[in-house]
Formats: sequence, structure tokens, C-alpha cells
Amino acid sequence: MPFISRTQRQTDYNLIPPSCPIVIDNGASYFRIGWAGEDEPRIIFRNIVQRPRHKITEASVLFTYAGETVTIVGDHDPSLLKYFDCTRSGPRSAFDNDVVFQFEIMEYLSLCLMENDLHSLHCIALQILDFAFDRLGADQSPIDHPILITECACNPVQSRSKMAELLFETYGVPSIAFGVDAAFSYKYNQQLGICSGNGIAVCSGFTTCHVIPFINGEPVYEACCRTNVGGYHVTDYLKQLLSLKYPHHMQRLTWEKVEDLKMEHCYITQDYASEVRLFQKGGKEAEEKTRCWQLQWTPTPVEEPPSEEEIARKAALKERQGQRLREMAEAKRSSKINELENELRGLEFLVQQLRHVNGNEVPSFLAETGYVSKQEIESAIVKVTQSLRKAKGEQNEIEERPEISNSDKYTLIDIPDNMLTPEQVKEKKRQLFLKTTSEGRQRAKQKRFEEELERERRNKEDEQRRLDNPELYMEQLRVKYKDLSEKVEQRKRLKTNGNNGNENNNVSGGVGRGERLNAAQKERMRLLTTAAFDRGKGEDTFGIKDEDWQLYKKMSKDNDDEDEGPNEDEAELARVASKLREIDPAFFPKSDASSSGMEPPRFRPLTKEDFQILIGVERFRCPEILFHPNLIGIEQAGLDEMTGVSIQRLQSKSQDLEESNSLTNSILITGGSCLYPGMSERLEAGIRTIRPCGTPIRVVRASDAVLDAWIGAASFASTMYFQRQAFNKTDYYEKGEDWLRRYQLRYTF
Repeated sequence: MPFISRTQRQTDYNLIPPSCPIVIDNGASYFRIGWAGEDEPRIIFRNIVQRPRHKITEASVLFTYAGETVTIVGDHDPSLLKYFDCTRSGPRSAFDNDVVFQFEIMEYLSLCLMENDLHSLHCIALQILDFAFDRLGADQSPIDHPILITECACNPVQSRSKMAELLFETYGVPSIAFGVDAAFSYKYNQQLGICSGNGIAVCSGFTTCHVIPFINGEPVYEACCRTNVGGYHVTDYLKQLLSLKYPHHMQRLTWEKVEDLKMEHCYITQDYASEVRLFQKGGKEAEEKTRCWQLQWTPTPVEEPPSEEEIARKAALKERQGQRLREMAEAKRSSKINELENELRGLEFLVQQLRHVNGNEVPSFLAETGYVSKQEIESAIVKVTQSLRKAKGEQNEIEERPEISNSDKYTLIDIPDNMLTPEQVKEKKRQLFLKTTSEGRQRAKQKRFEEELERERRNKEDEQRRLDNPELYMEQLRVKYKDLSEKVEQRKRLKTNGNNGNENNNVSGGVGRGERLNAAQKERMRLLTTAAFDRGKGEDTFGIKDEDWQLYKKMSKDNDDEDEGPNEDEAELARVASKLREIDPAFFPKSDASSSGMEPPRFRPLTKEDFQILIGVERFRCPEILFHPNLIGIEQAGLDEMTGVSIQRLQSKSQDLEESNSLTNSILITGGSCLYPGMSERLEAGIRTIRPCGTPIRVVRASDAVLDAWIGAASFASTMYFQRQAFNKTDYYEKGEDWLRRYQLRYTF
């Protein structure tokens, strides 16, 4: 479970006597501070700082007036986001591999928690330690309590000296003592009876892991071991894997959320290789071990069918619109009728006037009216009359013209040429051409009509088969579509490459148009060439003889030319594809893009599954770096190997086999990164493989792996031994840095 920060300001600082020490667990992940002898720390917050950007608000005006740059200490406070922009500022830590090295960050300005009312908001320039002391209840006066502060094993003397100088010079503390966090945790669990005096403390922290052996309750730092891998690297590795797996949800994968997922779902497997194979094979067991994180998702709104009232309203609106259109059409029709009637009366009046005009004056009279002859006026009267009857809807009164037979229309076709004049012969040719064209149109019209009837019949049969057995009908359509697709593709390949492949010794591998023609196509080319050759000899006599027209019939027999348009197979393929699209939503027809190897994009609406993040193999792959840091490119030892190395160093120093064997009988794991399920079993199995057969191995977990370091330090600070081992400012300056380097706290009372 994720850790919760506590930054509520305490009010009992002045009630605590000055002799009561302040205990600080200065960890790379969390900063904890409280009073000696208590069961838990008073203040807990993340040991990071952040400098936000200002917004134009009343709070920013106050900060500008104060002339200070604001820096937020600890976790993000949601109440601060309305005053400051924290999106472009990254958190910074004073630690590098569990060692404080950026003391300027310790001197960054810190922001106190804001009150509920903006007018009572107060902000002062505080250091990181100021923030902790302020939350503890201290004012700006010097801190008059001794301080016990934790550090990592084998902490460099420069870091220890800088911290002591900061506490003495800035805060005026009376005395200081430095202790190792893992040692405090081990001693506290020893008091609880969880571990013995001889043992090993395996501390898996935020950025590093330490293995410290204990002899008679005292740590042996000469035999300790360290690896620069911790909980930070596990979280970062999990964030990278999920970001690569779900790139569209990278904004949701914040550091805080990924850390929560790590603490909630990650575990350590006993056999990493077999667990990976299990997820590779899939199956029910792998599915049960997979966890799902459902992101916020709003389903696409489904349009509800309109109600009866809505349908009635739309029908009434449509009826009103139709009535309005009908009224407009009727008004337009009446206006047109009036115009045609006026035009007809004008033409009739013009004809009556023309009857009273003398013959010599007719051309001048017609020139004034704009007409050429009386026949043109009568023709205009007929056209206007027909238009007027059509506008009034009196088409049925027009007498239908009797259909003229071919013998009446084409009178010269059956007469021999020797009985006709040259003009009549030309007219005969024209009538013959018109007759042939008319008959061809009639045949094409009849053919289209028959094809339409056949198409309707096939559609009815297909619909009946679909209703009888939908699954069988869909399967038959798929098989037919596949066969037709292969056939059409084969025709296209033959059209491109020819029927004979790379014959005819074609060097380039392709064939020309003439090389891929079949016999029928070559015969048609011969006929066209012959006709063109005969036309070029002299007078064009083609078409005089009836056998000349048989040339078109011979050329039309070749229906195998793909250049003239889609053939029957392509038309049938298009029909089948259209049917499949109607009944099968998952069907996607082949296109030019798919035939070239590129799958066309298929768009679908987003569903609930698109907003799910599945955590499967990542659950155990990320914590595995604690045992195999080479998975993330760090060539260092894992926890089990570090334990073996630490025991070997201790053996080379003491040469006591029984003492080294007793260490493995009391292995304590502590720190936030030891909370994964299966940690104890995996560490025990790893140590057993590197220790002699029969060696007693017992791995136990700390009572509170996160707070045991502070609780143990608070318990130690409440005893008289703390005052004997603490040093003041005078000792610090008189004894010098060499003494501070050799300074070690003794934990055994």
C-alpha cells in the first residue's frame, strides 16, 4: 500500500523538556521526524523539493511582495495547484545513491502549508529542515534539543561533516549523534525477539541496498556490501515498460500512480525463468495472475430511438414543409401558365394581322415582328400550345402519333442500287446506317432489361438462402469471394506478365503487348489491319456490301480483352463483396493497398478495453532487478549474492566458521523494497544455493519494515547511552574531521 504523508503542524513543542532528543530518519525517499521514546514519528513527508511557476493570483502578489522564491517541500498539495503551476517543475532530491551531496537543496526555500482562508495565508523563507522543525512546532528560535539523525552505512565523512556543520551553525543544536538506519532497525527487531545478536541485516531502500552483518549485536562495516539498486529503479523500470506497452496513456502513467501500482501488484517469483515461460504460453493461470487497471472512460452515447411524440412532431413539420413547397410550385405553375397564355394570344393576334397585310408588305411586316415567315409563326403557336397543355396537365389530350413501321421509315433499303439515282443511293446508305443503329439500341435495351430481371431473380434466391441458413450462406459467400479474387488476380498477372512467362528470350523479364495476345486477339488485329489497308487504296467503299458488316461481328467475338473494362468475374466479385459487407461487419475487401502488403487502416469506436492497462509479466519482472540488476544495465550483485559476499568477507576476517554459519540463521530484511510478496522465500532460496549444504538459513521480515529505523532510533535516543555518545559543537571543532570519520555509534547497551 502507498505511504501517507503527515504534515499537520504540532502544538506541543513548548511542552517537551529540552533534554528530550529529536529523532530524524533522513531517508532518500521519506523524511521522518519525531520525539525520542514515542512509537511513531510526528511528521512524515517525501524528501524532495520543487520550484513551481507563479500564476497571477493574490498568493503570487504576496510572494512577490516578500521578494522570495517559493519552493514546495514534500508531496504535491492539491490546494497549491490553484496558486502555482507545478506542471513544468520537476522534483529534486538532495540524495545521490543514499548519500546527501546537494546541501544547497537543503537550503532551498520551503512553503508552509496554507490555511483554508487565502487572507490568512502565511509564507516564510524556510530550509528543508526548517520545514520539518516548523511542522514539529518549533519557532525561529534555536533548537535546544539534542538530535539523533540517521545515515547510510559507511557514509562519507564529507556528508557527515556538512550535516553536522549545518545543524550546529544554523540551528544551534546542543549535541548530535549519527546512526545507521539499518542498524537501528536490526536492534529494534532484536529487542522484539525477531532476530538474534549474530545475524545479517538486508536493507532494501529507495536507491540502494545494503547487507550488514552483526556480531554480538554490533554491525561489522568492514564486511558490509552495497548495490546501487532500490525501489526507485523498480518504479522507473515499471514506468518504462508500461509506457512502451501503452504509449497512448503515457500521461496517465505518472510517477505517483506507477509507485502505487508497484506497491499493490508487484511480487517476487521463486523461479523467474519458469514464470516467464508461463506468461509466454498464456493460459488460465497467466490470466489469473494478470491485473487490470481501468482508466477513466466515458462510453459513446447511444442514440435512443425517437418517441412517438417526436415522430409525430417531425411528421407534422415535414407535412408543413411539403405544403409550403406545393404552394410555391402551384404559384410558379400559375405564373408560367399566364405567361404562355399571353404569348399564345400575342401569336394568334399576329396571325390575324398577317391576313390583312398585302403580299408586298409581308416581308417588312415580318421584319418588324422578328419572324421570317408565316410558317415560323405557326410553328411557334404549336410549341406554345403544347407547352401550355403540358403546364395545365392536359398531356392526355394530345393525340399519340402512330408508330411508323420500318418499311415506311426506311423506304430505299429494299430497292436495288441500279434503280436509284446517285442521291437516292446516298440516302439509302444513310437509312441503312440509321436502321442498324436503331436495331442495335433496341437489342442493347432488351439485353439490359433481361439482365435486370436476372439480377432481381438472383437477389431473391440469395436472400432466401440467407434466411434459411445464415452461417452456411456467409461461408459460401466467403469461399466464392476467395475463388473469384484468385481468378481476377490470375488474369491481372497474365495481363502483366503474359501467358508464356519469360519465353521469347526477353532479357528484361517482361513481355510486350504483341507477345501476350491469344489467337482470337491476333485475328482481330489482322482484320483491323486489313480494313485499314483497304481504306488507304483509294475510294472508301467499306459498307457497300453486306458482308463488310460481318467484320464487326467477327471482332466482337473476342471478349477476352481486359482493357475494355471489367469482365463478368470482376462484376460478380464486386457483387459478392457488397453482399459480404452488408452481412459481415468484420469483412474488409481486398484493395490495392492490401495486395501490395500494406493493410489499410481500420477505424472502430473506442471501447472500455482500450482504456485498460494490463499488468502481467511486469508484476515480477520489475522487482527481479533487486536480484539481477543487469536487467536494467547495472552490472552489480543482487541481494542473495551480496549476502554471500558479506559472509565471505567476514570469514576472511575472523576465520570462525561457526560464527559465520550462525549469521544465516538470523537474516532480517527491512526497508520499503522488502514488502513484495515472496521476498523472504526468494532470498532464502538464493542464499541456500551459495552456502554449504546443511547450513541453517532463516529469513525473517521486520515488524515494520518502513518505520523500524525511526522507531529503533527513538528507542535508543530515550536511553542514557545516547547522551554519552552524542557530541557537541566544541567536540566537533576541537577533534576535527579525522575523529568524525572514525566516529561510530555503539548500539549494544
